[in-house]
Parts: sequence; C-alpha cells; structure tokens
Amino acid sequence: MEEQENIHQRLAFFRSFTGREVTDSPSHFMNWLKPVVIDAEKGSLHCSYVVRKEMTNPHGILHGGITAGIIDDLIGATVYTLGLSQAYTTVNNYIDYFAPANEGDTITAKTMIIKQGRTIINLQCEVYLPHKNRLIAKGYSNMLRLG
Repeated sequence: MEEQENIHQRLAFFRSFTGREVTDSPSHFMNWLKPVVIDAEKGSLHCSYVVRKEMTNPHGILHGGITAGIIDDLIGATVYTLGLSQAYTTVNNYIDYFAPANEGDTITAKTMIIKQGRTIINLQCEVYLPHKNRLIAKGYSNMLRLG
C-alpha cells in the first residue's frame, strides 16, 4: 500500500508542473534544466526544455554533456515515479547523438522502462526537436538498487 501512495504523491508532484517549469524538484540539476512537464505516468515522463545559451557549446548548439544530463536526470526522475522505497543510482549511460539543436530551440525528452528487474531497471530516453520531428539523441541507462 505504501508503494501505491508513493506513486500517487510522486506523480501528483510532476503533474502539478504540467505546462509550466519545474521549480522545486529535489534534483537541483532538474531545477537548473527548467523542464516543462508535458505528461507524467508511472514509469514514463515527457518534458520539454528550451536550449539556453549556457547549455550550448562554442558553436551555439546544445552541448552533448547537457543532452546526457537531460537523459540521466529524466531517467532518474522516471524511476522516482515508480514509488519504490529503495534508492537507485545510474550504473551506466549509453547515448547516440543524431542531430544538433540550436540555442533557442525547444526540445522534448520522453522516457520509458525497457525492463524492470529486482535490482536493475533498464530505461531509455529519446530527445527530439519536435518542430522538425527529428530525433536528436537516444539514451539507455541501467539503474541499480542501493541497499
């Protein structure tokens, strides 16, 4: 019953930011990224981000490290939506980069669980330029249960 209550509370938190920037996440990095929640379900989050100047490389395009950070942060938040009492940590990230995004672009990221085991959860995140319907990056992570 505790897990169901956790799921409800955690989804309510993300859903409260539907259509507006997340401002008081427990993840300080998420607060810096300033995602806008599009949809939040158990095991899946969909958010948009505006590519700001401080997120770009010297060529004015979205820095690969920021893309990786978006993927890692949103995947971690997705595990949080599961309502589990144990903490999980990233044990690996694998990311393919396909296309650039420019300063001022709005990108979206959507997560999903591939497989949930007892100690490891495998997830993916796709990052898009929605106005061009272009996949710009796709990442996979394994999250390990601590304790």
